Amino acid sequence: MNIDDFDALDTEAARAGVAVWAAIPSWVDAVVDGRPYRDVDELATAAASAARDWTRADLDAALAHHPRIGARVTGADAGAAASRREQASMTDAADDVAARIADGNAAYEARFGRVFLIRAAGRSPEEMLAELERRLANDDETEAREALSQLAEIALLRLRATVTQG
Repeated sequence: MNIDDFDALDTEAARAGVAVWAAIPSWVDAVVDGRPYRDVDELATAAASAARDWTRADLDAALAHHPRIGARVTGADAGAAASRREQASMTDAADDVAARIADGNAAYEARFGRVFLIRAAGRSPEEMLAELERRLANDDETEAREALSQLAEIALLRLRATVTQG
């Protein structure tokens, strides 16, 4: 949809669409309530600015139903479709890499109590594995900041994939 269509959506439709980008209610409200936007860049800037206020509780809420890297994503909703597109490179992952990611996911969840989150779009399975292994060494606070940063990257990529200028 273009920016004018986004600005013209009724509030509930806009909220539903923005929640696919990141399911953080206060952020969704801020992005939707900021309409109308002059252009996609203004929308992205407002979304990025509002994302800077995200907390660990927001992260946990957003990840409550987030798929694991490498897991088969099911469902027909927009969030599932976005996850499938973003993780498409995992379909070509070597068996040993996929197994190490699965093991790393389990170790990450045991250590941090949430799924490992990374912007998968544009990354190879090997790159995601290297990041997973690196981030397992993070302390809790550092990892929460990294995960929030990744969530913001995902949200902004989804925004730009959904809303166009003209």
